[in-house]
Formats: sequence, C-alpha cells, structure tokens
Amino acid sequence: MVDVHLQVGQLVTLLIIAIALGLDAFSLGLGIGLKGIRLRDILKLGTVIALFHVVMPLLGMLTGQYVSGLLGDVATTAAGILLVLLGGHMIYSSLRGDAVQSFDHRSTWGLTVLALSVSIDSFSVGITLGMFAASIWLTVLLFGFFGGCMSVLGLMLGRKVSGNLGEYGEACGGAILFVFGILFIF
Repeated sequence: MVDVHLQVGQLVTLLIIAIALGLDAFSLGLGIGLKGIRLRDILKLGTVIALFHVVMPLLGMLTGQYVSGLLGDVATTAAGILLVLLGGHMIYSSLRGDAVQSFDHRSTWGLTVLALSVSIDSFSVGITLGMFAASIWLTVLLFGFFGGCMSVLGLMLGRKVSGNLGEYGEACGGAILFVFGILFIF
C-alpha cells in the first residue's frame, strides 16, 4: 500500500514539474507565434522541442545519479538548492522582461538554439530528479510530452492573440520549481 502511494506521489510530482517546464516552452511558443508562423513550422518546432525535452532531462538524470552517489545525504539539499536557484532565475528573467533572442526558427541552427534554450532547464531539473532516483522513463516521457504539447499550444495561441502573455507562463513555471526546491530543502 505504501509503495502505491509513493508511486502516485512521484507521478503527481513529475506531472507538476513537467507542466512547469512546459510553461517555459509555452511562453517561447507564444512569443514566436505572435510574430506569425506556418502550421508546418509549428509542428517541426514542437517536435524538436519535445525531443530536446526528452534528451536533456535524460542527460541530467544520469548526471544526477552520478552526483548522488558522490554526495550521499547531501544530495537532497543540493537538489533543493538547485531547484530554488533555477525557479528564482526563471521568475527574475520573466519579471525583468528578458526577450528571447530573435532566431530564424526555420533554419537548422535557429531551430536547435530555440529548442536548446527552452530545454536547458529540463537538464537542471533532471539532475535533481536523478539525485532522488526518480523513474527515468516516466520523467523523460512526461517532460517530452508536455514540452512538445505546450510549445505547440503556445505557437497556436500566439498566432491568434497578441500581447505579453508569454512572460507570465515563465514566471508561473519558475514559481512552481522554486516551491518544490524549498520543500526539498526543508
């Protein structure tokens, strides 16, 4: 019975973190969509972002498992501090109004840089989750699914609306990571 509760708790935690990281992809997609984008480019960008949201946390989790073996009991506090810093940085960036560099999302280089820029947070969170020995497959599949879907949603919505909605998505995602970091520390 306890094992079932732990699995459900892990699933809920991973879902919340996947959504929080997906909000960053959503805000990027919204910003690009506001400038205008074709449907074919939406699918291509969404697919590449989803792929990066699988690869980056996978690399992070492998790194986190290695670090956890080195740090032992200190790993939980280190993971919490990492999440607090990452969440705080996301909130700070969104409030400061850091604009996404303008890249040509249709070029291979631009597509890669954009996908990497929104999935680098997944690497950091992957390190943290690797320290906690979270389920690798469940984590990368959830991160990839929500990263891809939320970027496509942001791109589609951006085509339809205008304004500065994107910055709020990144701030919300940062706040969620910040709270999880505090919970891990204490």
